[in-house]
Amino acid sequence: MIRPGAMFKTLLDSVFRKPATERYPEVKAKMPEHFRGQIRFLASNCIGCRICMRDCPSDAIEIRKVGEKRFEAVFDLGRCIYCAQCVDSCPKSALETTDRFELAELDSRRLHVVFEAVPEAAGPQPQPAAQSMAQSQAQPQQAAQSQTQPGTQPRTETAPEPEKSV
Repeated sequence: MIRPGAMFKTLLDSVFRKPATERYPEVKAKMPEHFRGQIRFLASNCIGCRICMRDCPSDAIEIRKVGEKRFEAVFDLGRCIYCAQCVDSCPKSALETTDRFELAELDSRRLHVVFEAVPEAAGPQPQPAAQSMAQSQAQPQQAAQSQTQPGTQPRTETAPEPEKSV
C-alpha cells in the first residue's frame, strides 16, 4: 500500500512533468511520408483503363466515362480498406494517397466521394477578379428576385441512397 505522503509526491511530480501522450486533437498529428490515408483522384491523368477498379480488393472504386477522354471517379470510403493497391497499380499516377485520416461520418451517404472530371477545354474562360466579384454580388440579388416571382420554386437536389448489401 502506498503511503499518503508518497502518493502526494507522485501527484506533484506528474503535474510538473511533460505528458507522455500526444496532445491530439489540440495538436494535429504529423503523418509520415507514404502514409496511406484518403485516396485522391487526379482526373487529368486518368486514361480510363479501370485497372484500379479491378485491383481494389473491396470494390470501393468506380471509374465512369463522362466524355471524350474524360473520366470521373466515385470512391466509397466506407468500403475502402486504405491498402493503396489502386495507387500502386495505376499506370498514369491518377491516384495518390493523402495524409487525411479523420474520415468518420454520421451519415453514410457522405462517405461516397465523387471526383469530378476535368472540364472540357472549350468551357468558360477564367474571368478577372473584379468581374467575378461583381457577378458574385449580383447572384444573391438574382436569386431573391427569382424566389419572389410567382410560379418559381427553389430547386433542391438530394444525394442518392447508397446501395445496401445483404
